[in-house]
Amino acid sequence: MSYRNKTYVVFDGDNDMWAYSYMKGWKSNDNIDFDFHDAHDIGALTRRAQNESYIKSELRKRFKTAKQILVLIGKKTKNLYRFVRWELEMAQDLDLPIIAVNLNGKRGQDEALVPPIIRDEYVVHIPFKMEIIKYALNNFPGEYHRRQSSDSGPRYYNDSVYRKLGL
Repeated sequence: MSYRNKTYVVFDGDNDMWAYSYMKGWKSNDNIDFDFHDAHDIGALTRRAQNESYIKSELRKRFKTAKQILVLIGKKTKNLYRFVRWELEMAQDLDLPIIAVNLNGKRGQDEALVPPIIRDEYVVHIPFKMEIIKYALNNFPGEYHRRQSSDSGPRYYNDSVYRKLGL
């Protein structure tokens, strides 16, 4: 098995690519302290890739290196079954921690937008803000793996964490 140190980002490629691009921009900017090992850097998929089974086989390779999942939740994310739901199912099957990032800025689970497959799961819900994303990437995987079997339901960070981060 390969070393798992990457973050696999799930998002609506048609509507929410801007948010993923922001994250990549933060990472590439030497003046910003934000880093993540992007699982999507493994084997480029071109926009021309149309065969669903081929795409999923390539995405499985990326999952093999992932230690956590970050799902960008926009207005239409919950309705995307072909890939988004499949990716979230794969994350659950592999017992990977999931960080749900609300593009609308909500600090907790957004009942109207959260994909049903993760609605009642042990998933941390945060707004799309660089500081809290960085905090969650650094802290939630450890919390997830230390949880008790009886722990369930959506997670969120309290106001003191946001204050500490200047948010």
